[in-house]
Amino acid sequence: MPAPSKARLRPTLVENPYYSRAHPAGSTNPRTIPVVINIRESAITTLASRSVLDAAQVAAANKFRALWEAMGGKGASAIDYGREHVDGGKVRDPITERQVNAGKELARCRALLGARLYSLVSAVCGEGRALHEVVGDGKRERLTAADMLRMGLDDLAEMWRLATRR
Repeated sequence: MPAPSKARLRPTLVENPYYSRAHPAGSTNPRTIPVVINIRESAITTLASRSVLDAAQVAAANKFRALWEAMGGKGASAIDYGREHVDGGKVRDPITERQVNAGKELARCRALLGARLYSLVSAVCGEGRALHEVVGDGKRERLTAADMLRMGLDDLAEMWRLATRR
């Protein structure tokens, strides 16, 4: 008997990437398409599936995650001048321009959020950790962390102009 899967799949509708405004919407040109998502893929998708996060907060979390991954996780590597290149291969620049730009944007995030809130957002959005991994198993701590995460994502969405007017 196979082991039960930990994936929780849920059908949902997303925007069709091939939708064309030049043609009328219909069965051959739908605006949305059905897909199946794994709600345990990350803490953000889990919170979004439970309607804890709104669309602007999810967009801010996804942008933060993209910046975090562009940096290479915790940060870019520095040049190691003590290492000898013995294979005769091309010397690769350890820090790309994309990483530098992502680092500057993450520095803006840290300046906006502060050290504590930035560490929560980076743990949940960047590292993909669940709230109970970050703050513990107490319900009050998890609810407070979820509130703080929502506040931080609201600030980021406003900074990146992802938030809609309320």
